[in-house]
Amino acid sequence: QNNAKVAVLGASGGIGQPLSLLLKNSPGVSRLTLYDIAHTPGVAADLSHIETRANVQGFLGPEQLPECLKGCDVVVIPAGVPRKPGMTRDDLFNTNASIVATLTSACAKHCPEAMICIISNPVNSTIPITSEVFKKHGVYNPNRIFGVTTLDIVRANTFVAELKGLDPARVSVPVIGGHAGKTIIPLISQ
Repeated sequence: QNNAKVAVLGASGGIGQPLSLLLKNSPGVSRLTLYDIAHTPGVAADLSHIETRANVQGFLGPEQLPECLKGCDVVVIPAGVPRKPGMTRDDLFNTNASIVATLTSACAKHCPEAMICIISNPVNSTIPITSEVFKKHGVYNPNRIFGVTTLDIVRANTFVAELKGLDPARVSVPVIGGHAGKTIIPLISQ
């Protein structure tokens, strides 16, 4: 689709800002709505000055979330806190689970047909939460909910390239098993 309406929920964070920049530069995006609980209007204003066709709007706080999601084809959710030193996956889950549940509940209400791309960690746990939220609202479609773990692939490509003295752009290491230390497996051949 060359006319996608995309929302980024958690647009002011360390993943949300560069992701929003990439989406602003995508020729397939016609409208980009950015949501967070802090600083989103500034990020949106900065991005709106880039000379691409995507119209950018910033939304701040829970009362503006419905308008942010209205008519969206794709919703990308990097919202939440990053894992800090000494923080267990359980600690991370306890914090991010409620954030993801709240945001995906709004998605189920205001853009139930959108593709939902979850980046918030731990992805192995936030995807089932998202699925349950959509089931609760009666709009569950497993073909529209995705866990995004591209960072694992990028890291695997970089590590293998460094180890073998190769150009990272020419290395492709598929990674399976989700985003947990005990289940993740890079598939290395040749």
